[in-house]
Amino acid sequence: MNEPMPNDANYLDVTLLGKEYRVACPPEEHDALLDAVAYVDEKMHDIAEKTKSTISERIAVMAALNIAHEYLSQPQSPTETPPPDDSETGLDITVVKRRISSMGAKLEAVLAPQEKLL
Repeated sequence: MNEPMPNDANYLDVTLLGKEYRVACPPEEHDALLDAVAYVDEKMHDIAEKTKSTISERIAVMAALNIAHEYLSQPQSPTETPPPDDSETGLDITVVKRRISSMGAKLEAVLAPQEKLL
């Protein structure tokens, strides 16, 4: 169910750990969001299998911590500025980071009310 509804192009229905969520997302960012959802879902399934946990909130928190750790563990030199355009992929790193941050904020806004249901 990771496809946009025909009348709601600015929303995307996604599934994480078997639960469906509707996320506000402009059409031009659907592919990037689906990539992020696939990555997070894989992490959540790995954690659920390793910990034998069925508590979705715990699995989500552990996945978030693991992803944040991966991100923060990447070598970054304070004197080295990433190039605005990665010559191999043609990606503007600043734009990618901004999009990821935006998607994270949108996911947070959608997931916050779900926590009240747990």
